[in-house]
Amino acid sequence: MTTDNLIRKINNGDNKAFRELYGNNASELKRNGLRYAGLLKQFKTAFGKKDVDFFTSPGRTEIGGNHTDHNFGRVLAGAVNLDNVCIAGPNGTNVIRIISEGYPQFEVDLKNLSPVKAEKYTSAALVRGICSRFKEFGHAIGGFDACIDGGVPKGSGLSSSASFEVLIGAILSELFNKGKVDPIQNAIIGQYSENNYFGKPCGLMDQTACAMGGLITIDFKDPSKPKVKKVNFDFVATGFSLVITDTGGSHADLNDEYASLPIDMKAVAAQLGAKVLREVTLKQVIDIIPEIREKVGDRAILRAMHFHGDNQRVVDQVAALEKNDFKSFLGMVVDSGFSSFMYNQNVYPITNVREQNVSLALALSELVLKGEGAWRVHGGGFAGTIQAFVPQSLLKKYVSTLEHVYGKGSCHILFIRHQGAGKVRL
Repeated sequence: MTTDNLIRKINNGDNKAFRELYGNNASELKRNGLRYAGLLKQFKTAFGKKDVDFFTSPGRTEIGGNHTDHNFGRVLAGAVNLDNVCIAGPNGTNVIRIISEGYPQFEVDLKNLSPVKAEKYTSAALVRGICSRFKEFGHAIGGFDACIDGGVPKGSGLSSSASFEVLIGAILSELFNKGKVDPIQNAIIGQYSENNYFGKPCGLMDQTACAMGGLITIDFKDPSKPKVKKVNFDFVATGFSLVITDTGGSHADLNDEYASLPIDMKAVAAQLGAKVLREVTLKQVIDIIPEIREKVGDRAILRAMHFHGDNQRVVDQVAALEKNDFKSFLGMVVDSGFSSFMYNQNVYPITNVREQNVSLALALSELVLKGEGAWRVHGGGFAGTIQAFVPQSLLKKYVSTLEHVYGKGSCHILFIRHQGAGKVRL
């Protein structure tokens, strides 16, 4: 679509596509209209007028199943209305050129699709890895120009990296494969790139939730073919808001902490002759505790107990939502949060016990919401964000209590959106 046509269709945010992505709040629609128009202007300045399209990729919220995916467990997740937006068009070359707000412009030459050591932990590594895997799966790739506005805050716990990965996959799918790349395969490709090119171990939940959209439960028993099921539940109708609070703290030095979680869990599984905890039962774990404590350590056993508790809890949470039993669901959210704190131990890093942003936020949440809502650590943990389900009657009090400590704007009031990563069809 030409840039002039896109400006007309954006219509200052007053259009059907925007309402589906961002809700009906007039100021939010206008903000996103300006956001898209700014991207369009930036693209024209950097790359000139071309046949271009807008693309969106949501952040994700993990609602159930904390650190279960990497041991082939179950999760409950949803796409949220904070998203990464991109304007992109083919450039007829073999080079991808990307400008992203807050990051240096970079290029990826598709003549070389092998990992580049100097690119480790960079966006360029992710793009190169995605293109490599696309080609291995028999999909077409090609050069394109893109400007990206990162509306999923980095370090927010809403999975900005996974959102970026499946955004790149969605662009390649639309521009060079007629939009036919399956969302789940897009997610698998993104995970592969993060593991093998970027250099960070991760499960598949984040990419799948961002790629699929909506509220979904994912069973990773066979991670090469995860079973994804849409969950029909209207959170808006409950009168509760989903609030993600950014408690601060950097994820930059936490790779070892994150890596310890799957390592500990798999160490326990290995004592039972298995690769992952999904292949063993909780009873089997408990039966061998006396023999394995010195081999794997008590923390690993506690993390195995968390895995089995949260893995079953996802099944129970989905059942509660499908029966419209929101009260039971909220109780299980709290149970999951306590399990993460006590057993999984991913609420604060062991290297810095003085700084416990997440722990304090959970304590403040309990003071406001006990008996009325739900709260838990969100995502990877150790730093960053917590999640809460807050009744409208307590929303103002909850936000003011948390922002009193973590600063104005630290609370994000969100909703689950339907569309996953893909073209914005204005």
